[in-house]
Amino acid sequence: MELNRMIDHTILKPDATIEDIERVAEEARQYNFFSVCINPCFVSIMKKLLKGSDVKTCTVIGFPLGANTPTIKAKEALEAVDNGADEIDMVINITMAKAHDYDYIEKEVHLVKANCRGKLLKVILETCLLSNEEIVEVCKAAVRGGADYVKTSTGFSKGGATLEAVEIMRQSVPSYVGVKASGGIRTKEDAIKMVEHGATRIGTSNSVKIVE
Repeated sequence: MELNRMIDHTILKPDATIEDIERVAEEARQYNFFSVCINPCFVSIMKKLLKGSDVKTCTVIGFPLGANTPTIKAKEALEAVDNGADEIDMVINITMAKAHDYDYIEKEVHLVKANCRGKLLKVILETCLLSNEEIVEVCKAAVRGGADYVKTSTGFSKGGATLEAVEIMRQSVPSYVGVKASGGIRTKEDAIKMVEHGATRIGTSNSVKIVE
């Protein structure tokens, strides 16, 4: 298992500095992580910092609440891709998921996907706020909308990834759709357990500790 090539090396804290961004870029190069996941304002900077490496530039959309309108999320995605993003992680409208308006989820995912210009789209469910049944239905809606991945968490809510949620997500999407576990993954053992339960990508700010 090449665990490093499954990791999105993540820095999304609101007080991240340019020095922090430069540091995580260098760490990603050193350990050959799959991507670095940063806030949208850093996309163009990160793209330059990672030039010449295999590490992808990933950013977040509608983050962290998912409460922006679908049109705004789609415009965010378009600008991110124009700035050099290789992957987009979007947060669903959690209110609509709790209202079981899965058509809304499908439509907003579809709108964002259309603006990704072929770049990979991961859809963040915020599983700690959903029932198991809601997780299943949101996964299905995300797939119908064109999601390439479903993702557990933003890391900014009351809970992160759980083995149960990852397993439910894996069972709810086709084999060609990935599952990203993120939020609270701090050790190599945590990461391996997530993979054993169906995760194909890991989002964490503890990446260096995990691979070392």
